[in-house]
Amino acid sequence: MQSIIHLEDIRKSYYLGKEPLEVLKGISLDIYKNEYVALMGPSGSGKSTLMNILGCLDTATSGKYVLNGKDVSRVHDNDLAEVRNKEIGFVFQQFNLLPRLTAEENVALPLVYSGISKKERTERAKAVLAKVKLDDRGHHKPNELSGGQCQRVAIARALINNPSIILADEPTGNLDSVTSHEIMEMLGKIHSEGNTVVLVTHEDDISKFAHRIIRLKDGLVETDKLNESITTITAALV
Repeated sequence: MQSIIHLEDIRKSYYLGKEPLEVLKGISLDIYKNEYVALMGPSGSGKSTLMNILGCLDTATSGKYVLNGKDVSRVHDNDLAEVRNKEIGFVFQQFNLLPRLTAEENVALPLVYSGISKKERTERAKAVLAKVKLDDRGHHKPNELSGGQCQRVAIARALINNPSIILADEPTGNLDSVTSHEIMEMLGKIHSEGNTVVLVTHEDDISKFAHRIIRLKDGLVETDKLNESITTITAALV
């Protein structure tokens, strides 16, 4: 099986003055198509740094990163932005919606950079808003939506380009427990439809929705295990 994410001895250092601070100390792992993976770790584990590299928001100091068959380890910033827009759908804790745009316009925004006509952008935005059950809220602005609805808009925006990976960074961090469960069920449905989902979280209750849990500690993979409760349920249904 070919991996959609292949990391080979990924290292990342930052400099405090002249002294290097090594945050990632040699991460090697593979994530395969249609996996649902939770990436976990305490503060200082390197989780956020690894997430930025996975999302092509930053590059490693050394090592190899192959994303959907393309080596992005040494891609220049402009090309990296294009890879990011086509291959990765982001869902953030803070939603990152533009307040002056409607839900429909926020969802369609990634398509602007792809040179797609306004008519097609609108049609595709309406289709993905229907997918997250917000087809009746397309003309509302973020301040007219609840937190859960804003996160669903963000999920629709993440899906608009049919990306290889959905990267969800603490997607329930600003939501109450009931709404958090609804958002996680929605991500589960997206995964069941064939999408690869990488969930970044520090919450055990949220990580339990994933099928595989990778824990980082001190810049290294501490554990990489299947979620036994999910695999047992799945096996029982087959």
